[in-house]
Amino acid sequence: MNGNVLISGASVAGPALAHWLGRHGFRPTVVELAPALRPGGRAVDFRGETHLTVLERMGLLPELRRIQTGGSPMRFVDAHGRTRLDLPAAFAGGDLEVLRGDLARVLHEHSAPCTEYVFGDSIVDLTETSSGVRADFRSGASRDFDLVVGADGLHSNVRRLAFGPDEQRVRHLGHYAATWALPNDLGVGRGWVGYNAPGRLASVGADHRDPSRAGAFFVFAAPEQSYDRHDPEQQKRLVDDAFSGLGWEVPRLLASLRRTPDLYFDSVSRADVVTWSRGRVCLVGDAACGATIGGMGTGTAVVAAYVLAGELARARGDHRTAFARYERRLRGYAEGCQAGAGRMGRFLAPATAAGICLRNGLLSRRPLLNGMLRLGQRASTTVALPDYAADAGRAAR
Repeated sequence: MNGNVLISGASVAGPALAHWLGRHGFRPTVVELAPALRPGGRAVDFRGETHLTVLERMGLLPELRRIQTGGSPMRFVDAHGRTRLDLPAAFAGGDLEVLRGDLARVLHEHSAPCTEYVFGDSIVDLTETSSGVRADFRSGASRDFDLVVGADGLHSNVRRLAFGPDEQRVRHLGHYAATWALPNDLGVGRGWVGYNAPGRLASVGADHRDPSRAGAFFVFAAPEQSYDRHDPEQQKRLVDDAFSGLGWEVPRLLASLRRTPDLYFDSVSRADVVTWSRGRVCLVGDAACGATIGGMGTGTAVVAAYVLAGELARARGDHRTAFARYERRLRGYAEGCQAGAGRMGRFLAPATAAGICLRNGLLSRRPLLNGMLRLGQRASTTVALPDYAADAGRAAR
């Protein structure tokens, strides 16, 4: 049985997979480049019966309900602050919305008893042998594992090492997104307030726990840019250039951007990977089928972790059988969820003034808004989930 599994990434997919592998009798190790779990972060959501069923089977649903945000309504305004469109909390928050940092903490706590966590390190090389995979780490250590799983996001390090360069596997969708924390000097309340100019969205919302703090969320249209993903000052200049000269509260928000130490900046992209496994290496979550925003990536990651661990258990560790079943069961579901990512940038930041007016007018009509909410629910519930625990119980009898 391939029981010794190395997982790269300790955000969502990695700890979720470790949780299920531990319950099935495997020995997971999670390595994470960051020195510790990242607190706070933007809100993430779960939608529909499939997402909630997995959380319930994990035993997490009551705890997550206790710490949920209650959703984040969004109000679009013009340059004078007059409301042009109100969207309810369910539009962005789904059935359950929590802060990403809170979700990572809960997943870590539930998986830690059966998982070795290694923070402040990363994989620098992978060598497959006849019986496993030799992993070399940045710290200088080398260890042997039966299997390796990349759960390390859209720009996956494991995918690059095992599958090759990302140029043909990550597709730019025409927009960039930036978020950062700032004092709530604007006095915004619950939810988000956003202002559009053609191809751009500037928005701000109060912190869910500390109303004296807020978060900014900017989106802008641009062809693929060449920039250093580890240089926040260069990224700040890209955002500043894209929004320079706009009205509303944009100048004050840009001033806070220049001072922030915690900018998150990335392209709005999606992973298109021909196959999710190669030999003894497999991908899960955003590394396999992620999208920056609008692709229901958090819910998909939790579902994928459940299925991958379950198929490994059902196949008694036979990775060839398990990886093939996992991908066959989930690929269509994941791609259906990903489809929303291609539309989200255009929805948040329409390319023209006429497009902004059209979006605001159409979504002010309740039937159309309800229809969009139902589409999201349907996309998240199009996969049948086996009950792997029941299967294991029957096999043991």
